[in-house]
Amino acid sequence: MSDKKPDNIVYSEEQGYNASLLPYATSVGAPVIKADDVVAWKSRGIHSVNKEFENKFQELQSAYQKLMDDYKWNELVYNAKFAFEPVIGETYHMYLGDDGIEFLSLIAPNEWNKEFIGSFKLNSDKKWVVLETATE
Repeated sequence: MSDKKPDNIVYSEEQGYNASLLPYATSVGAPVIKADDVVAWKSRGIHSVNKEFENKFQELQSAYQKLMDDYKWNELVYNAKFAFEPVIGETYHMYLGDDGIEFLSLIAPNEWNKEFIGSFKLNSDKKWVVLETATE
């Protein structure tokens, strides 16, 4: 008789009978192997990741906008006219002078009738923190 094996037997010349080692079913009675539907998984993953990127982008955009606002206010205060050395932690008020130039003062907005721009406090990093603006 020949060395030919029947079709329902898994045999290879190099590995012999190796049905238990194969990653796929080798007989009619073996469990059905289904390919997973990865399209839906990918779609959910892409949606989730894109939402995360969008949220992170919004956070960065908001942080950038705040940084630019802080920069502009600091530039305005440092370019304002004042004839004293500001003390850290003290509140100062900025007004628009009659000559059109901004100036800092210790006088509160309710104590005189000048065009109020904003109130600021100098922190330990020499950065002016906005406490109140005329638009609020």
